[in-house]
Amino acid sequence: MKQIGQSIRERNIIIKGGDALSLRGFTQVPNAVLKSEEISSGAKLVYALLLSYAWHNDFCFPGQETLARDIGIARGTVNRHVQELAEKGFIKITRKGQGRANVYELNLKARVLGKRR
Repeated sequence: MKQIGQSIRERNIIIKGGDALSLRGFTQVPNAVLKSEEISSGAKLVYALLLSYAWHNDFCFPGQETLARDIGIARGTVNRHVQELAEKGFIKITRKGQGRANVYELNLKARVLGKRR
């Protein structure tokens, strides 16, 4: 089965009537993430942005400067939200070393994303 990103690149999916916003793409975020009581609203936004980066490749490796610029927040705030997501099991971080962007794996398993008791 092809990933949606590959289908779009191959023009198997054509978006008609799109405007300047919709033609730049969109990201679906699982409701379990959006409604989670385990993470802050900032962490939810970082997760959504990571998901938008990863949509084509199943993983992503943006630098925290890129995340901060795209969201419009400080790099330290991004770092705090990324750590929050990792601590709660929403993402896994693979560190690549000094000066290289981390790899972020997004966990989409319902048992992890659901409300824990």
